[in-house]
Amino acid sequence: MQQPEVLFESNQILVINKPSGMISEQNPFEALTAESMVLAHVGATIRDPYVGVVHRLDRVTSGVLVFAKKRGTLKQLNQWFSERKIQKTYLAIVDQAPPKDAGILEHFLETDQKAKKAVVKDSKSPASKKARLSYSILGKGANNWLLEIKPTTGRFHQIRAQLAHIGCPIVGDETYGGTSIKKNSIALHAWKLKLPEAINSSPLEFIAPLPPGEVWNDSIS
Repeated sequence: MQQPEVLFESNQILVINKPSGMISEQNPFEALTAESMVLAHVGATIRDPYVGVVHRLDRVTSGVLVFAKKRGTLKQLNQWFSERKIQKTYLAIVDQAPPKDAGILEHFLETDQKAKKAVVKDSKSPASKKARLSYSILGKGANNWLLEIKPTTGRFHQIRAQLAHIGCPIVGDETYGGTSIKKNSIALHAWKLKLPEAINSSPLEFIAPLPPGEVWNDSIS
């Protein structure tokens, strides 16, 4: 089985750099997932290993993904996420410049289950939830822009839908109007994840190296 790219491991947590194209959780229809890969990794040295899914990344998104190796740790991490104490920073490549070099996006999102996508609303509706993120331009390539994004809510397809709504779909994200680059992959990377406090002497911040590929190499200047 494929080995995970481990960013940090202790007896309580395991942090990996998930590749795009791989789903986060095990399911009956996928032979290889991030969870199954991590379970096999932990099981190579521990009998009856426990692996708890703390959060998820879309199949098409790469980057920092945290798993708990103890039930108590999973409970603590879930609490931090629900209280929004864990800060996540993403990188995205878009082929249209945003209206400002930096800004805050606030919208209301509804989930279209049939189309498997988020629908952006400018005002609240009974089925919508508020979505908020900040962005800034970090660099410019030949034909695209590299953005740093910090979501303060965690809605379904939030970053993808909100950027597309302002005319800046993520490169590769055909679902939201972006250009195609590679199957099951878009230029969205969970770059950093910061904890409010260390877990068993862990680092406070985990950073996932950028994926290989021309799209990322050409977007940093």
